[in-house]
Amino acid sequence: MPKLYVYLGIIIMFYSNEHEPIHVHGKHQGNESKAEIIIEDGKVIAIQIRLVKGKRPLQGNVLNDFKLFIETYADDIVNKWIDYFVLHKSISCENIERRIK
Repeated sequence: MPKLYVYLGIIIMFYSNEHEPIHVHGKHQGNESKAEIIIEDGKVIAIQIRLVKGKRPLQGNVLNDFKLFIETYADDIVNKWIDYFVLHKSISCENIERRIK
């Protein structure tokens, strides 16, 4: 379960047995949502927030922070997905404490 980022207390990660489309999970205080990154012709064209079966979703400001983070770091997340799932490289976690504006 590679942890990619910790942003304002939100853990952003892949599960080791993931599938496409490219997506990350955001976990915070027992709640969890996922963000699917839609790519067309090598470019991020959309991000869709989805529910995780059996989990309470992120809500309010935490959900907004998660969405903004994914929008800002989508290209980097795609690169980490390729590194981990395609090239089988290890991934290190980044702790980001400054709020994205």
